[in-house]
Amino acid sequence: MSTVRDNPGVIAPPPLIALAVLVAGLLLDWLLPAYLLSVLLSWGTRILLGLELIGGGAALIVIAMRAFRAAGTHVEPWKPSTALVAGGLYAYVRNPIYVGMILILAGLAVLLASDWMLVLTIVVFIPAIHFGVVLREERYLAAKFGAPYRGYLQKVPRYGWPF
Repeated sequence: MSTVRDNPGVIAPPPLIALAVLVAGLLLDWLLPAYLLSVLLSWGTRILLGLELIGGGAALIVIAMRAFRAAGTHVEPWKPSTALVAGGLYAYVRNPIYVGMILILAGLAVLLASDWMLVLTIVVFIPAIHFGVVLREERYLAAKFGAPYRGYLQKVPRYGWPF
């Protein structure tokens, strides 16, 4: 008897990956401070830029989650998808939740002057999300929704930019 998994099989819940990057970044800042962001950006600039990035990221996530709820499907990538969400924000970017998470992590890094959090966002979070979550989701959704999803892949950029 074989069981077919009805989810993408992501490596870990994306919020957990983000939390790990946040904690590891702050820990590294404490152990090996670099002080680059605090030297390059004034306190006021860090607050303004950090809050703008966090707010923009949070807005993307909220709008995207509302689209999933309206379609009656799960937001969590470890649960089965019941509908293809391709309208609204998803007509412009296929992964707004992950782009939002990147913006929030970058905003927190800037706001807290956490050089290591910014580095880990780039070298750990982005590759982990891309290879361990997004590519798995794409294979799963292509198998589940077929031609409509493959057409969507051709029209809408993965992260909002066309490359």
